Amino acid sequence: MGLRSFVEVSPDSHFPLENLPYGVFRPTSTAGGDGSPPAPRPGVAIGDFVLDLSVISAAGLFDGPILKDSPCFLQPSLNMFVGMGRPAWKEVRLTLQRLLSAEDPTLRDNTSLREKSLLKMSEVEMLLPTVIGDYTDFFSSMHHAKNCGTIFRGPENPIPVNWFHLPIAYHGRASSVVISGTDIIRPRGQGYPTAKSPPYFGPTQKLDFELEMAAIVGPGNELGKSINVDEAADHIFGLVLMNDWSARDIQAWEYVPLGPFLGKSFGTTISPWIVTLDALEPFACDAPKQDPQPLPYLAESKHINYDIPLEVWIKPAGHEHPVIITRSNFNNLYWTLTQQLAHHTINGCNLRPGDLLGTGTISGPEAESFGCFLELTWNGQKPLNLIGAARKFLEDGDEVFFTACCKGKDYNVGFGSCTGKVLPAIP
Repeated sequence: MGLRSFVEVSPDSHFPLENLPYGVFRPTSTAGGDGSPPAPRPGVAIGDFVLDLSVISAAGLFDGPILKDSPCFLQPSLNMFVGMGRPAWKEVRLTLQRLLSAEDPTLRDNTSLREKSLLKMSEVEMLLPTVIGDYTDFFSSMHHAKNCGTIFRGPENPIPVNWFHLPIAYHGRASSVVISGTDIIRPRGQGYPTAKSPPYFGPTQKLDFELEMAAIVGPGNELGKSINVDEAADHIFGLVLMNDWSARDIQAWEYVPLGPFLGKSFGTTISPWIVTLDALEPFACDAPKQDPQPLPYLAESKHINYDIPLEVWIKPAGHEHPVIITRSNFNNLYWTLTQQLAHHTINGCNLRPGDLLGTGTISGPEAESFGCFLELTWNGQKPLNLIGAARKFLEDGDEVFFTACCKGKDYNVGFGSCTGKVLPAIP
């Protein structure tokens, strides 16, 4: 039987007491004395409510040896807290599970404190959970790598030799990472020339989604020092859903020789709730066997992934209901989170609390588990029929919804959703 909270949590909720994901929010029902919006503050999700951690902190209820008198929950972001490390994370998790339990009277029976600290999700605005100093996007799904290589280079040698030896990545643009629900404006740029014409310039003709997840970095490392792969999990606070929107025609023309640029940097959407690795631990599973064996600095003693079912839904412009187009799973990743982080630092690169590490598109082996339109339509050659609307790529007005939820015997651990709507290009 799952844990019981005095807060009502429906059986199908993504946010039971076993989850307690972290986010940053501000209430929408109150304003400051000068009419300005309320200050952002950290919270955790429980059922259909958000627990305001700034209120809990101000009430002195974080009284453990690490968190006592700490200002980490009086900040407008989670950066200070995620940088405190796993002992602090565990202390807070145990405290919150106790305070929110059905048996503990501290919050349950204090009407004033309960009303101040528990807000309905419908009465808050979710914000980016951390200040993202840097954002890196990996390329860690073998099925995605194989499909992309086959589309662009042919089936003879679709995956480059180096891919099997290191987690390939590129440095993304942190300034255009946005919270779920933010509209995405169709980008403009150059595309491949046809015949003897100059390159195409205009709105992208191949706007795509990419089904990803991303790690939020906890404690960082000093410049010049690396993180051991077997210690890397202690530097990962948790995971969010991520849509790394892509303009395939712009990307194809520009990516040689330095990789993605304008085809990616116009927008990346993340979900608001960070699900911790502690909450995901019951859903750990074996990661794929790696052949050839990775080099010693990537050979980890615990080679694990997580069983996180992923779905992509699209509501075509002008339609009332979305349709599911993809079912994949986080366990399709070839390179693990810990290998990605260890490789990122092996040259001495310093990570910092709140940094974002995207997994890359998470595709499975079957066509119905492909993680982007590029694969699902085979670069536009096989249009999808979405409840009467044919799609090669995204059109203006289309809305994209990602969801993820781990199904346990007595409870779920979910991520909520990651959503975005495509708006026309600005002339």
